[in-house]
Amino acid sequence: MKKLIFFFFLLACSTLSATAEDGYRLWLRYDKVSNKALYDQYRLSIKQLIFPGNSATLTAAQEELANGLKGLLTLELTPQASVTANGALIAGTPASSKAIAGMAVIKTALKEAGTEGYVIHTVMVNGKSATVIAANTDVGVLYGVFNFLKLMQTEKSIKTLAITEYPHIQYRLLDHWDNLPGQRDGDKTGTIERGYAGRSLWDWAKLPGTISPRYKDYARADASIGINGAVLTNVNANIQVLTPDYIKKAAAIADVFRPYGVKVFLSAKFSAPVELGGLKTADPLDPEVIKWWTDKINEIYAVIPDFGGFVVKANSEGQPGPQTYGRGHVEGANLFADALAPHGGIVMWRAFVYDNKVSEDRTMQAYKEFHPLDGKFKPNVVVQVKNGPLDFQPREPFSPLFGAMPKTPEMMEFQVTKEYLGDAGNLVYLAPLWKECLDSDTYAHGKGTTVAKIVEGKVEHHAISGIAGVSNVGDDIDWCGSNFSQANWYAYGRLAWKPEASSAAIADDWIRMTFTNDQSFIEPVKKIMLTSREAAVDYMTPLGLHHQMSRGGHYGPGPWVTGGRADQTSVYFNRADSIGIGFDRTSKTGSNSVSQYFEPVRSIFNNIKTTPEEYLLWFHHVPWNYKMKSGKTLWIELIEHYNKGIAAVKNMQKVWDSMESKVDPERFKEEKHNLAVQLDDAETWKGSCLLYYQTFSKLPIPDALGKPAHDLAYYQKLRLVDKRKLESEK
Repeated sequence: MKKLIFFFFLLACSTLSATAEDGYRLWLRYDKVSNKALYDQYRLSIKQLIFPGNSATLTAAQEELANGLKGLLTLELTPQASVTANGALIAGTPASSKAIAGMAVIKTALKEAGTEGYVIHTVMVNGKSATVIAANTDVGVLYGVFNFLKLMQTEKSIKTLAITEYPHIQYRLLDHWDNLPGQRDGDKTGTIERGYAGRSLWDWAKLPGTISPRYKDYARADASIGINGAVLTNVNANIQVLTPDYIKKAAAIADVFRPYGVKVFLSAKFSAPVELGGLKTADPLDPEVIKWWTDKINEIYAVIPDFGGFVVKANSEGQPGPQTYGRGHVEGANLFADALAPHGGIVMWRAFVYDNKVSEDRTMQAYKEFHPLDGKFKPNVVVQVKNGPLDFQPREPFSPLFGAMPKTPEMMEFQVTKEYLGDAGNLVYLAPLWKECLDSDTYAHGKGTTVAKIVEGKVEHHAISGIAGVSNVGDDIDWCGSNFSQANWYAYGRLAWKPEASSAAIADDWIRMTFTNDQSFIEPVKKIMLTSREAAVDYMTPLGLHHQMSRGGHYGPGPWVTGGRADQTSVYFNRADSIGIGFDRTSKTGSNSVSQYFEPVRSIFNNIKTTPEEYLLWFHHVPWNYKMKSGKTLWIELIEHYNKGIAAVKNMQKVWDSMESKVDPERFKEEKHNLAVQLDDAETWKGSCLLYYQTFSKLPIPDALGKPAHDLAYYQKLRLVDKRKLESEK
């Protein structure tokens, strides 16, 4: 692990810090614009700065703009009071800037921008050409500054601008599954559940007295992509975070985040009144319990006045909840909602619930528990739903809960950390996965009712909308464990701001800001990014297979995993037998999970002939010799998908190797190593899965399609450790 102390060591060693690329700056690099023509154009367009206002947020925006202009254009401007020349850059709100307050065209544009949006317009002021970055609120100005700097980072023209941007989703959060010190392994800094980039950013032992500079840089990065909230602690909650000492520690982090528009949220353990408060029960209808939570929430707001609220995981995977005390989700969520409401806080009640005692299809349980509760939650309750009905798989159909609770705000939960997609090391760009879900048509209110529109609240006109991404950020010097994993943090923020944005456009911006504006680098690298998720699906879980990962870490293949909870095993989901493979979820012969979808989606998934082949084995138990659309059998098609995934990784290697002269040696070598590991992983997946499934199909793997390098016994002895290293079981 790369420790933070190493970062300070590099800073101290000027000869190293001047040349080494460690990834710390993320996409906020602000290196001098290399295109001379554009550099000259930018310098001509920015000759004067008018940026009044001294709030903490406007000060942060001024600092960001100054740093950006200094780095990109070697330009240092002293703010002035009025426009005296062409090329003025004016920033602020109507309240902070008299110049902006007097511009009718800007005030009209700001009506569309809303609370957090902004406009960047070219205008004439006293006969002089000027660029205006304006917003209705200070944080909108900050977002506008980041976008203006991005234009130059990505070498876009700034001569004539007419940009109006606003977030389509109100709450745009990163959920940090960070554990408190000692919660998992006794480490003083705290581990991260499903974290692959080191340990927790939050140094709880030193808070509140010592504030790491990384907290500010983290908030800057979030603000640059429009993220406005961070849940600091794991959904598998620890009661200690609600103690007075830890509330003060969280308040210190909130103080750093506040200027950047990032609110602090916490996870709440339902049994805290018993474990922490000494009560005999945590029954949500008990008056003493109600008073305990009310007092605790008042205590939090006394030191964190803009506290956002709680995320709660209840009655799932052993976590306590209202059902523990004979109540339901409504009573549990509304308990928190009532206590948070006077302060403007919200409760995000997770719909990820499944019970080992329930014999039905695990993917159906969330719908069955929450669909009947629609309309019963308080207005500040948001039901947080994972993108698919299972658990962040490489590919899942969208969750049938989206659109099934029209009277209740539904919040999307994506996973930015790649729990089932190769951890930090594998190059898997997740925007296409998220877009696949967001663009899916639920038909909840007729054709065109996409998941994105439901999450945005456009369909049911909810007062609250939200999206959460399980963070991939840790204390590694490059934040995310590898440079290409940073792209997922960036892409998540961009899609949280505007779900309609394209994966390609987001990747293009990220590459330019992170690496170079050289088109001969951008296009091939963007292509492998855009195809990387499909490649991972091909070599991991093709044609609708799911949850075939090894137990625990979920990194490598384990199609044979059995024992313990049935619905946490691979065999539960692949259902391989002598007839075929796949989970039958049809209405006549299967679990009937298809019934949870609206028509015509229900009928499409219910019919093997109309089910898209990428979901085939999710909804159907398919014979090995079933004829696919290609005319080939299912067995041969499976083999070819694994081969296709391997070929895609080899192509990634080829493309990356050709980029050596276009990228710094540090990041080139890192990704070259990671891709070599990824190819080894892909080949291991093929050998493990095909040889295991072959014990049921009894069909040969043709020589022409490449036989696995080892026998099944070899693969079954392998385990993947330390994120990316193979080691034989002893």
